[in-house]
Amino acid sequence: MSAEPLLSVRDLRVGFVTEGGRLQAVDGVSFELAPGEVLAIVGESGSGKSVTAQTLIGLTRSPNSRIEGSVRLRGTELIDADDEELRKVRGARIGMVFQDPMTSFNPVYRIGAQIIEAIHAHRPRTSKSQGRERAIELLDSVGIPNAAQRIDDYPHEFSGGMRQRAMIAMALALEPDLLIADEPTTALDVTVQAQILSLLARLNRERNLATILITHDLGVVAEVADRVLVMYGGRVVERGTLDEIFYDPQHPYTWGLLGSLTRMDRDRPERLPQISGAPPSLLDLPQGCSFRPRCPHEFGRCSRLPGLEARLADAPSHLDRCWLEPEEKRQRRLVEGEIGLEAPAP
Repeated sequence: MSAEPLLSVRDLRVGFVTEGGRLQAVDGVSFELAPGEVLAIVGESGSGKSVTAQTLIGLTRSPNSRIEGSVRLRGTELIDADDEELRKVRGARIGMVFQDPMTSFNPVYRIGAQIIEAIHAHRPRTSKSQGRERAIELLDSVGIPNAAQRIDDYPHEFSGGMRQRAMIAMALALEPDLLIADEPTTALDVTVQAQILSLLARLNRERNLATILITHDLGVVAEVADRVLVMYGGRVVERGTLDEIFYDPQHPYTWGLLGSLTRMDRDRPERLPQISGAPPSLLDLPQGCSFRPRCPHEFGRCSRLPGLEARLADAPSHLDRCWLEPEEKRQRRLVEGEIGLEAPAP
């Protein structure tokens, strides 16, 4: 980690006032990101990962939202930035790839026209021919064949994978410092997923991009991430390097996510492993550890919320929220010789 991170997030809290009460979607998230680094934020739906990413560029601002903490991009505070300042940041300094490109693109405008419009919004002196040339260059750089012809196609004329590539091209149009990819491989088949992940890894390497990858799939994380944040119930429950999370995970929720991955080198089980129960309502989180009602290793101390702390003497940057002792965790996480939360029901 460099001494001067590109992005520094400190104690970020995002709540929404609803008819049912205050919904705390993000509760005390902190991390740093350096150029050329890929940070994966992992968790089930409702864990707060997408809200965290969208808050970085002000997309969660509304009359009923309550946002606290600090988000600094190259030393510039974004939480207190006004709308005009944030408009200059979006696209130019932070690019975003949304989950569903079909709903992110306007269906009645050509793909190229929408990329050119994004360029003109920040660089109004760009001529029409320059904008078109830049759009073709971008489409070609993300692997769209015959870019000079496909630039005039409509979104529905692209396949799902090609639309996602075009969305990545638009996000990179102004050469941002930071790229946020929110579930970029959802609803794509396995082969196309691999292509998109390979593309993101290549762009990260070639452009020295800082990248935040939002996903629920730890299999996706293994391909590209340097560090991982595991979120549950709006909080970070584990944070570490890719190797730390995969080979020495410390939180039972992480064990469950790892244990839910299918193994291609083994016979197909009768029932796929899963984490029992459902994520908690953010309006009514359990007392203490939020994962307690779903955890087979829960004990009396879990009624108090553990802090996000380093509990391993040889890994000071590996943090987790679990009261179990490290040696006890290493014993309990083994299910039939592999990392998992619990043995599947017979």
